[in-house]
Amino acid sequence: MPSALILIADGTEEMEFTITYDTLVRAGVDCKSAFVHNDEFVTPPAAKGSRGIKIVPDGYFEPADSGPDKFDALVVPGGAKGAETISQNSAVQKLVRDYLAEGKLVGMICAGMPDGYTYLGRTDFAARLGSLAALTSGLPKQPLTSHPSVIAQLQDEFIYSEDSVVVSNNLITSRGPGKRTIDPNTPFAKALASGTAFPFAFKMVELLCGPEKRQEVHGPMVFPAGTPW
Repeated sequence: MPSALILIADGTEEMEFTITYDTLVRAGVDCKSAFVHNDEFVTPPAAKGSRGIKIVPDGYFEPADSGPDKFDALVVPGGAKGAETISQNSAVQKLVRDYLAEGKLVGMICAGMPDGYTYLGRTDFAARLGSLAALTSGLPKQPLTSHPSVIAQLQDEFIYSEDSVVVSNNLITSRGPGKRTIDPNTPFAKALASGTAFPFAFKMVELLCGPEKRQEVHGPMVFPAGTPW
């Protein structure tokens, strides 16, 4: 049975975490979530997502228990604060390099904030969130994609694509939950997104379990007619 380690932190985008986790489990992938944190340990560990939803991971992120000898895939979701915490963690950076060196899959989705997002009156927050996992891990120049808000940080270091999902050898990247319009007086109340979390998750299933399993999982989800994935 294939296995996947899915990282999470305070501020992780809930859609990117839960849709990926859920879809992989439906395909029979043995998933474990690990909480990357900056603060003191609490029991049980609980991550507060970017929309305020609390998620209880399977445990804390422990580098010794997270290597490519333990899992077949590593998944790094986005969300502004979560992406910052995860991508700045030196153990995670090493883990990304180790997984790719061992021929294991690494999936990264979004890792940024929407265009025009205002957080506590600050419009520069997204621009300063430049230390994304692919960048901080020192990966070689190759095709990838991300949320549109962080193109400037990536386009000179990588071969940037605007495709929903990009596969470069064992690195799978995706754009995220989509562009949002946020009313600063009612935070998150007007969040609108189409999103690429599902096609990202399906691509992970396909690469871990094969195209037949992808179709097997896709059918019962009953997406509306015309859905492009």
